Amino acid sequence: MATRLVHELTYDAPVEAVARMLTDREFREEVCRAVQATSYAVTVDRDASATKVRIEMEQPTDGVPSFARKLVGATTTVVQAESWTSPTHADVHVSIPGKPGEMEGTTVLEQRDGRTVEVVDLRISVRIPLVAGKVEDLLAKFLVRALKAENRVGQDWLAR
Repeated sequence: MATRLVHELTYDAPVEAVARMLTDREFREEVCRAVQATSYAVTVDRDASATKVRIEMEQPTDGVPSFARKLVGATTTVVQAESWTSPTHADVHVSIPGKPGEMEGTTVLEQRDGRTVEVVDLRISVRIPLVAGKVEDLLAKFLVRALKAENRVGQDWLAR
């Protein structure tokens, strides 16, 4: 069983500008600060076949309900790996090392009415009997909150 999350982020910029932004280490570091990561490391590696973005961040679990905090602890580490095989498509894998959950899917950039829409489509899966659905829903809520922060940072970034 898994929970599917589809979320759209809109930018008043051409696809090329948004693609450059999403593969920029400084932009991703700014997003880490915006989501209040207590520590983070961002790498961007380019080769002939793909641009690989890797974000590892630690975040406090202050807003996590008590039933889930017992599972994740006072902080949690999240590792997000994106493989941009074209300027408009990335395969995404998010893991939580040492925890029984992950997210996999894609990010696609589309030009719509002179704006760029980033479509994030992820499958969230948690392997904990009895509470998997609750934890997946919780992860989806936290992910949407993080995506909204990324969108705000991105809009500011593109306006500079």
